[in-house]
Amino acid sequence: MHKNFGKADGEDDNIAPTYASRLLNHPLPKYELPKSGSEPETIYQLIKDELQLDGNAHMNLATFVTTWMEPSATQLMAETFEKNLVDRDEYPQTAEIEKRCVNILAKLWHAPVDNAFGTSTVGSSEACMLAGMALKWHWQASQEALGRTATKPNLVLGANAQICWEKFCRYWAVEPRFVPLSEGRYHIDADLAAAMCDENTIGVVGILGSTLDGSYEPIQRLSEALDELQSTKGFDIPIHVDAASGGFVAPFLQPDLVWDFRLLRVKSINTPGHKYGMVYPGVGWIIWRHPDDLPKDLIFNVNYLGGNEPTFALNFSKPGNGVIAQYYNFLRLGHEGYYRILKQCQNTALYVSSKVAEMGPFELISDGSELPVFAFKLKDSMDNFSLYDLSSAIREQGWQVPAYTLPASLEQTVVMRIVVKENFSNDMAHLFIDNLREHVTRLSSMQPPSASKGQGSFHH
Repeated sequence: MHKNFGKADGEDDNIAPTYASRLLNHPLPKYELPKSGSEPETIYQLIKDELQLDGNAHMNLATFVTTWMEPSATQLMAETFEKNLVDRDEYPQTAEIEKRCVNILAKLWHAPVDNAFGTSTVGSSEACMLAGMALKWHWQASQEALGRTATKPNLVLGANAQICWEKFCRYWAVEPRFVPLSEGRYHIDADLAAAMCDENTIGVVGILGSTLDGSYEPIQRLSEALDELQSTKGFDIPIHVDAASGGFVAPFLQPDLVWDFRLLRVKSINTPGHKYGMVYPGVGWIIWRHPDDLPKDLIFNVNYLGGNEPTFALNFSKPGNGVIAQYYNFLRLGHEGYYRILKQCQNTALYVSSKVAEMGPFELISDGSELPVFAFKLKDSMDNFSLYDLSSAIREQGWQVPAYTLPASLEQTVVMRIVVKENFSNDMAHLFIDNLREHVTRLSSMQPPSASKGQGSFHH
């Protein structure tokens, strides 16, 4: 069923005055331009009041996206809103800062070349599209060199992959081959992934930080399985690492984990800066192992903005202030600062997950020991309430925690996931646990619903 993005049936077409004659003494239309303008303070207050109906971003445990930055960073972003990153000739220092960020990330991920090759993006979705396109173009070139047709490309990835990968496959006519999940394994299996590859496989996506439960996929084992495949069948399959959030976590909390350019099969890595990179949305990054890993056919040169500049992003105009904020964090925090913040997030995640496990009705499927993210489900013996009921109940106190079903083959399993970010303090963690315990006690005392388990009264 498609969501209606237009106006609702029977909805009033006007914004009613809130402050009577003090600010606004006449209604304004919602869905068409008013005949005349209004004072800036009036419109500011009007929109601000409407936004009060949004959830409290600081209590949003559903989103990976950064919901707090230091005032100095916020000020710097506000002062650079007008900088269009594509205008490199007009804003050369912003372009230089982007290049510095690319090189910082490349070194963090053990890239083998000194002059890194990559770009900022509007977010990880754009970065994934660019990575997928590069894999497809390389595959097409290799097929043509061997005299083969290049009409049936496929991409192998876990069923837990983010929706942007399904979009890529649909938009660019690539067959997605999803490695199914199984009970107790909520991400890709390396051997199953290798078995799904053939001569038409453009690559395998490994995810460092699954959005389902915060777990890391076994990238090193995936590389080894593809080595074995090449030795037996001759298929040389590259890996792209969607470092969904782990690209800004593993280098600090799990520095000995081998997942990045230390593996020769890893040709490209993307990560969002607006998650554990700790920048407001939206900025992302993609780095290639070597300039040759980005096909030249995907690079365009533009010369009407004052200079001849290469571009290989899907978006043309894009704000430069996210890149500037990312550089602020790099300089402000350094390696030690990122470690300290992320370690605190991890400690909080481990504490909260342990308290959830102690409550009785829940079974953890992850505990926050990889990403500072954990997920849990109801034990089979619990039938008084569903996680949808619990999610709705705690929202009454402002907490936003999603309940959702797992992908195909595990779609009967409903989980809740909690993302711990920098602004989720110890005091907030204690308050959340107290609120959760209150609702669990109340819901546990209710009579089991007649509907089948897993279909909670708030599940639509």
